[in-house]
Amino acid sequence: MSEMEYVIGALLREKRLTLGVAESASGGLISHLITNVPGSSIYYKGSITAYANSTKRKLLGVKASTLSQYGAVSPQVAAEMAEGGRKALVVDICISDTGIAGPCGSSLEKDVGLFYIGLAHKDKTLSRKHQFNGTREENKQSAARAALSLLNKYLVSLNVE
Repeated sequence: MSEMEYVIGALLREKRLTLGVAESASGGLISHLITNVPGSSIYYKGSITAYANSTKRKLLGVKASTLSQYGAVSPQVAAEMAEGGRKALVVDICISDTGIAGPCGSSLEKDVGLFYIGLAHKDKTLSRKHQFNGTREENKQSAARAALSLLNKYLVSLNVE
């Protein structure tokens, strides 16, 4: 456990915001890190681990057209996962991830270690590209940390009245 989870928890409490997670390639690791903080139930409401595309569509509302046009590992899918998770979990902010943890699953266009991290809050949705070069476990850990880092930066910049 790192200090980051505690900082995020303090920021969410201070700003009175709730959090949800829509995970794919990290397989629940982001949620695991968040819930390692005692008292996280105050701000953390839950997660949807949508590993299969059919689950992304059914539970998170990711459009079939987005999946077919851009692929599951894309900034568009990360954004739709975060938006869908925010609605499904009824939270203020939702973070998401989609990627290729490895060692297989790469293509000519997308290498192992490619991840997109999404964040949705009110009328704002972000997605960020990351390329990691570790083992499967290292890539998942790096993606979870990148998601927490994006969330932390967003919360620090946020002015909530």
